[in-house]
Amino acid sequence: MKLDPHAIEAQAEGRHEIRDGLPVLTEILVHYTLRIPAGTRETVDRALARHQEKCPTAATLKGAVAVRWTALVIEA
Repeated sequence: MKLDPHAIEAQAEGRHEIRDGLPVLTEILVHYTLRIPAGTRETVDRALARHQEKCPTAATLKGAVAVRWTALVIEA
């Protein structure tokens, strides 16, 4: 299943802490809003359950920066 690009919104927030006088990125919080076709919720839930292992950003930053997410899923 492929969603229309306009059906996906994401807001990201970075959290920093000061280490040795430098602000260091320690966490990224992402909130998704997904508008999905009726009857596709199970597929979307399975994809979201695998988000952490399939997200390129999370994979790149693994061990250095925590990546957390939430999702609001709206069935059309």
